Amino acid sequence: MTDRSLRLGRISLAACLALLAASAQALGQSHPMTLRMACAQARALVATQGAIVLSTSPFTYDRYVGAYGYCALGEIATPAWVPTADVAECPVGYRCLGRNVPSRN
Repeated sequence: MTDRSLRLGRISLAACLALLAASAQALGQSHPMTLRMACAQARALVATQGAIVLSTSPFTYDRYVGAYGYCALGEIATPAWVPTADVAECPVGYRCLGRNVPSRN
C-alpha cells in the first residue's frame, strides 16, 4: 500500500466513525416523560410549544399538539390523554391523525 492509499483509508474510516456517532446521537434523543410531571405541567408544555413529542413510558412516544392548526393537511386533531405523575388520564391537547384512521384513545 502506498502512503496515499493509507491516508485515504484513514479519512474514510474517520468519516464513517463520524457518521456513526451522529446517528447514535440522533437515536438517543430523549423526549419529555409525562410520567415525571404533573398534569398541569404536561398541558402547559403542549400549549406553549404548540407541537411536541412526549414520551408516555420508557418505550412509547407520540406527537401532541395544542390546536388543530398544527396538523398537516388531511389530518384531524383528536383529543389526547396521557398518563402523568398525578393523573392516569391527563387531557394534554390533541394528536393529529389521518381522516380515515380510527382514534387510538
